[in-house]
Amino acid sequence: MKITRIEQSRHRLELDPPFHPSWDTRVRRHFDVHLVRIETDEGLVGVGSGDAMAGFAGHEELFIGRDPRDMERHFRVIENLSFHYGRCWPLDIALWDLFGQITEQPLWRLLGGRADGVHAYASSGSLRDPEELADLAQLVAEEGFTALKIRFQRKRWRDDIDVLAAVRDAVGDSLALMVDCNQGWRMPWDTAQPWSLKQAQAVAKELEGLDVYWMEEPLHRGDYEGMRRLRESTSVRIAGGEMTRELHELRELVDRRCLDVLQPDAVVTGGITGLRRIAEQALACGLEFTPHTWGNGIGLLANAHLAAGCAGSRYLEFPFDPPAWTPERRDFPLVEPLIAGEDGWLQLSEEPGLGLELDEDYLESTRIA
Repeated sequence: MKITRIEQSRHRLELDPPFHPSWDTRVRRHFDVHLVRIETDEGLVGVGSGDAMAGFAGHEELFIGRDPRDMERHFRVIENLSFHYGRCWPLDIALWDLFGQITEQPLWRLLGGRADGVHAYASSGSLRDPEELADLAQLVAEEGFTALKIRFQRKRWRDDIDVLAAVRDAVGDSLALMVDCNQGWRMPWDTAQPWSLKQAQAVAKELEGLDVYWMEEPLHRGDYEGMRRLRESTSVRIAGGEMTRELHELRELVDRRCLDVLQPDAVVTGGITGLRRIAEQALACGLEFTPHTWGNGIGLLANAHLAAGCAGSRYLEFPFDPPAWTPERRDFPLVEPLIAGEDGWLQLSEEPGLGLELDEDYLESTRIA
């Protein structure tokens, strides 16, 4: 079997109402999805999605004519490309989808079979007034989720605490609450300074009183010593690693005991091939492994297979912030959006590979240059 073609395409969904992400000062009026398909001479097609893989065009010959099952070889090439150019890890996702189809096995089983699904936590994305966020929390509980992540990014962190307290009052102990401080990285046009260690420690003290499960990205992504000291000074779990660029940086976070919860994303760093090793290292050191999944349903599926199969993760991020961010919008490339069950469990199928079905007609209608 040989790889015969690699095709990239871009698809755009107009957003009305628009989406106001907490981590971006600019309003999102459309949502773009970048797809990559790897075709073989036996008619199988693997699908991946994530970043636009800037700089990959022109390097297709590094894969065409090769056996798609040479996973380790392909991983090394993708790692090299991702160092020199953009993040090319959607290729690894597509190769795993192909590998599952070739072996006629779902990825969660190929990756170890620890579990055939994972508990999803509802991940909000926007900043809301206390009453609005309390209403969202009530909806989340009614939908069957057992946990909710709330975003911080208001001008004063004490205002964030007030909103969180209103949610805790509204839901009591019926939901586990996580907090994303959004201090680890910024959009290119956002010049705000991240919190200092003392600021993060002050926030952590407030979160302890509100029984928060984890505190995500509380410091700059490179402040290893600050994260370690913060972790030692609070009972709240410290989480991070979602946009870390290199696998060796993730290993550093684990080795230096910077975090309690490691959150890399397979479509952003390392693919499934690299992150399965990171997951094993994290678990061996007593850390939780809980992938970041803020993207479309293809990336969500890839991370779900990874989390369930090789890590048996306690939680998985499930973007959910209606009406601006719904499963239907998030997963518009798929025939059916991914939906968690009544108990918040995201069940994976026995279908080979990722087990997805693309909505080809809709993808064609949303294709852009």
